[in-house]
Amino acid sequence: MGGLLTTASTLSCPHGGQVTAIASQARTRLGGAPVVLATDTFVISGCPFVPVSPQPCVLVQWQLPAARGSAAAAPTLTRDSVGFCVAANGAVQGGVLVHAADLSVEGM
Repeated sequence: MGGLLTTASTLSCPHGGQVTAIASQARTRLGGAPVVLATDTFVISGCPFVPVSPQPCVLVQWQLPAARGSAAAAPTLTRDSVGFCVAANGAVQGGVLVHAADLSVEGM
């Protein structure tokens, strides 16, 4: 079980880039911030990842949303959800890091 993710949650890529959630719904809120869904868009900015050629993380693809709970008929996300940061060419760069989530409501 983990705290639900909202647009106010703090997430990053493994290289320090900042993840910004773009919520598709504003009806379900926690602490004034919309709850984010597995189907929402999560963009990454400021990723410095340059192994051989520049391949910064640009978005998150969620693979394991909350087992229970939904909003607007889509699965919600918790701090225990599994998402992968990907580059513009689709290469998986590592798992998304959740640094802060809303702990007033927890999901499974």
